[in-house]
Amino acid sequence: MVELRERRAALLANRRLTWVFGADDPEAVMREVRAGDLRLRVHAPLAPATSVAGRPIVLAFHGGGWCWGSPEQSRWMAGRIAARTGAVVVAPAYRLAPEHPYPAAVEDCWTALSWVVAHAADLGGDADRIAVMGDSAGGTLAAVVALRARDEGAPRIRGQVLIYPVVDLVGLRGPGLGGIVEHYLGGDASRAEEWAASPLRAASHADLPPALVLTARFDPLRRHAERYAGVLRTAGVDVTMHCPTLATHAYLTLPGISPASRAGLARVVTFLDQVLASR
Repeated sequence: MVELRERRAALLANRRLTWVFGADDPEAVMREVRAGDLRLRVHAPLAPATSVAGRPIVLAFHGGGWCWGSPEQSRWMAGRIAARTGAVVVAPAYRLAPEHPYPAAVEDCWTALSWVVAHAADLGGDADRIAVMGDSAGGTLAAVVALRARDEGAPRIRGQVLIYPVVDLVGLRGPGLGGIVEHYLGGDASRAEEWAASPLRAASHADLPPALVLTARFDPLRRHAERYAGVLRTAGVDVTMHCPTLATHAYLTLPGISPASRAGLARVVTFLDQVLASR
């Protein structure tokens, strides 16, 4: 796993491959900050803020099966969301399995949210206008954070962007998926029943923030996104779905390969503009 992470990090750092993975947006500035031991990658637009209360904040969780990945792999999307919405996009480097099994990633993402609320003014942000988003494993974490914020009564989450999320780990099968889930759960399959691992299994999905759920026709995990969207709708949550016909899993992190990435990004920007509007 360590070797795999190193190979992926080398690919992302190779400037010759920015045409595949994209690069930081020139209309946004990036800096790194620390929340204790947690590294946060912060993207802020160069354009001046339009609200005296501060910019909206988007907390973005990267994918990678909870075992690999980093905020850098989503830099193309994060920077462009910052530039186009005027939001501060904060992407945490949460702990990874198998060294740090569940619920370490969940706790880190909650720590990131709590830190963002406490330091919103330092970021030039508005703690009353926060959305969460994530792709794949990050989409799972975003859904879990939205559930926990609802249950704890604060902070208020304005919207959730769930990009090809994995919402039920019970019996998850497929090439490599079983091993990833085993690593994430630390070998204890019974923990897949917990809602913080499998958000589909929460006792209630009522009173959650509006959701944009993205999947793709050829995504092997498409049924997860569709099931969660259905459960949210049944619970009375406002849900928007987007499913490009010529795309597969991870297309939003591969702008140089997948033409659908730009349409998906546009959907995300429109949704965030709506839910994070001043009111």
